[in-house]
Amino acid sequence: MDKVYVFLADGFEEVEGLTVVDILRRAGADVTTVSIGADTMIRGSHGISVMADELFDENALADGDLYVLPGGMPGTLHLGEHEGLGRVLISAKKNGKKIAAICAAPSVLGALGLLEGEKAVCYPGMEEKLHGAETGTEEVVRSGQITTSRGVGTAIPFALELTAQLKGRETADRIAGSIVFRS
Repeated sequence: MDKVYVFLADGFEEVEGLTVVDILRRAGADVTTVSIGADTMIRGSHGISVMADELFDENALADGDLYVLPGGMPGTLHLGEHEGLGRVLISAKKNGKKIAAICAAPSVLGALGLLEGEKAVCYPGMEEKLHGAETGTEEVVRSGQITTSRGVGTAIPFALELTAQLKGRETADRIAGSIVFRS
């Protein structure tokens, strides 16, 4: 089974984080939400509280197939400040694992040097934080191991692209139909 970790920090964009969790779980992926804070209760950027499945433990995260960063402010800043998460992401890239980030969160990957030579997108106006990346304006971009997307409005296409990568295009298309996405 495909193991996915979605990292949550206080101030994360709820739609971006939870859409990925929902769609990937519909596809049968083993998705775990991980709090990078001191508590499993996370408060999103719009005041919606979410209980993460577990607290961050760097040693327990090596088995992931996909590591996902939702955007939102100040959630993205908290993700970027978390040294353990940075080590996990760098290790994931070195070990050929998939990494995904949406909205402001691709800036975390840029700061870690993970976008060097890749194509990437992000929330409009944050492109200069995608150090070393060739930026564009597509909804979702896959470049090697890294998938990026632009914001709340692209959360479903982002989640469906991740589904296609893990479970195949047919599964992603089936889920898109079942949620009446662009029917």
